[in-house]
Amino acid sequence: MKQALYIDCCIRGEASRTRKLAESFFAALPDGWQVTAVNLMEEDFRPLAGEFFERREALLKAGKTDDSRFDRARELAAADLVVIAAPFWDMSFPALLKVYIENVSVEGITFRSTAEGLKGLCAAERCVFLTTRGGAYPAGDPLEQAVPYLRAIQMFFGMGDLTCVAADGLDLDGADPEALLADACAEAAALARTLRPSETR
Repeated sequence: MKQALYIDCCIRGEASRTRKLAESFFAALPDGWQVTAVNLMEEDFRPLAGEFFERREALLKAGKTDDSRFDRARELAAADLVVIAAPFWDMSFPALLKVYIENVSVEGITFRSTAEGLKGLCAAERCVFLTTRGGAYPAGDPLEQAVPYLRAIQMFFGMGDLTCVAADGLDLDGADPEALLADACAEAAALARTLRPSETR
């Protein structure tokens, strides 16, 4: 069975509009996927600093990439499909997602250094980013930095194409947020239905 990793950064929990987008996606995902969810609000991730960082560096220097500290990195590296759900905050996404990325960026697991440069080691051939935004940010808008950053991470880790589904303009004057979210949920479900396990790799 193919492995799908769901990285849940829906800070508002059940009240999250992004969570509704993710629920629509996973409800439509074809059979054959084993979904593992990582709820970032329940994880003990911390920024890489101080003693927490030094212990990590000591493990890597000793070659102990099998330590439990790196379980989430191994999980990410092994996934066939990676789905990230996070709202648009402060021009990108909540800091908690960046902290997760810092913690799973592990040489020898998600990437390695070679004579030619850095090489990604992750297996996923497809990545999906689900997000909701109060404002409207067309592709390429410099005020929207979540998608460019995640595309760079996707390439750094050696993953396949990243597709973004966004519910835009939910909080603009005159907007119909329920209709906009419903349209985005339908788009997310349509995307999920195309991701048949036999066709992703």
